[in-house]
Amino acid sequence: MIPLSLYIHSPWCIRKCPYCDFNSHQAPDELPEQAYVDAVLRDFDADLPLVQATSIHSVFIGGGTPSLMSGGAVQSLLDGLRARLPWAAGAEVTLEANPGASEANRFKAYAAAGINRLSLGVQSFDDQHLQRLGRVHGRQDALAAFAMAREAGIQRINIDLMHGLSEQTIKGALADLQQAIDLGPEHISWYQLTIEQNTAFYSQPPVLPDETVLWDIQQQGQALLAAAGYQQYEVSAYAKVGEMSRHNLNYWQFGDYVGVGPGAHGKLTQPGGDIVRTRKHRMPDRYLAAIIHRVESTPVVASELVFEFMLNALRLRDGCDWTLFEVHTGMDRASIAPLWADLVKKEWVLPDRVATTPVGYQYLNRVVEAFL
Repeated sequence: MIPLSLYIHSPWCIRKCPYCDFNSHQAPDELPEQAYVDAVLRDFDADLPLVQATSIHSVFIGGGTPSLMSGGAVQSLLDGLRARLPWAAGAEVTLEANPGASEANRFKAYAAAGINRLSLGVQSFDDQHLQRLGRVHGRQDALAAFAMAREAGIQRINIDLMHGLSEQTIKGALADLQQAIDLGPEHISWYQLTIEQNTAFYSQPPVLPDETVLWDIQQQGQALLAAAGYQQYEVSAYAKVGEMSRHNLNYWQFGDYVGVGPGAHGKLTQPGGDIVRTRKHRMPDRYLAAIIHRVESTPVVASELVFEFMLNALRLRDGCDWTLFEVHTGMDRASIAPLWADLVKKEWVLPDRVATTPVGYQYLNRVVEAFL
């Protein structure tokens, strides 16, 4: 049975950050929490006929800023979902939190509701950089939020951190990273700022460090993380031993997931091996008012399966074995043997595993493009 994850999208933020291209919207003065919970549960009910798994492997509440929700709303939401489909023993349940929208009592309520992993959107510990990024929190807010999460009993914490920021030096980027390491989170998501379309930064782009500086930040930062015991297991994910994100691993290993909430996407394998992708109404008001939340249910054609699998699996530093490829795509390894042999000859991938060589990992985009 292919593992099943559940993604829940909370669409509201205090304000939109200039680099953000996610489906996030400025929150009203009072969140329509009950209407949101009811809509998500209706949404989940409508997707259940597409689900083949008998339990949920992991849950991720993302956004937006889910930490704007009250503990009671999170409790009601999770209770309703658990009543509809059992969760596997020890299921990982993550909630994203903004340090500028965090309260100690709320964290305690989240933990009581079943949240056992928190992802803090810190982005930087430098107040000037945070201001340029449009964040609503400062350095002290981030430090306080981490402490509050620990006091609430949440034992697994991820810190989201950016590098390659406007006017950021190598020294400044490494100082940011060292501060995150010093807090001792179980997981660090450390990634370079990129300018995306449909963002304020795309219209008025900041001046970012040149390629030489970015390369030095990447190399020195990875050495810093490794020395502190954080293993890079994906392009921008670093974890202590045993602390990899099980939810994100399921994405990268081409597992199945239900996506509920405004704009959420899902991927579900059907009897016989066909794969269906789902997409929900994007705008919060329309989503809340909808009787049917699904905008479309689209089959993944066979010609796209290999590319989609490789796009995810090769992001993992250690890749995966060929059995996973065959189970999750329904295709035989022999079907891509000539193409794989060509990449082996270039010394970009390993001969006996779905994984890149160290050189291939540096040119990951080119490796993946070979499967288009």
